[in-house]
Amino acid sequence: KTAFLHGELEETVYIQQPPGYVEGEPYLACKLEKALYGLKQAPRAWYARLRSELEAMNFTVSQADPGLFYRDVLGERVYLLLYVDDV
Repeated sequence: KTAFLHGELEETVYIQQPPGYVEGEPYLACKLEKALYGLKQAPRAWYARLRSELEAMNFTVSQADPGLFYRDVLGERVYLLLYVDDV
C-alpha cells in the first residue's frame, strides 16, 4: 500500500498544503522530498529506487522485460518478477 512513498524524486516538485494542515501562511506551498501516492512521478521514482536496491543485491534487469530481474545463487537461477496493480 505504501510502495510509492519510498521513491526519491529527481525533480523539484511543490504542492499546495493539504486540507487541515497549515504551516505558516495558508498560501505557502510544500516542497516534496519524496514521492506521494498519486503523483505522476511516483511510479518511476519507486522503480528507480527498487532497481538500484536489487542491483546492489546482484540482480540483473532483463532486457526483455524491465519488471523481470534475475540472479544466480549457488548454481541456480533466481527470478524476481515485479507486478504492480495501481488500482
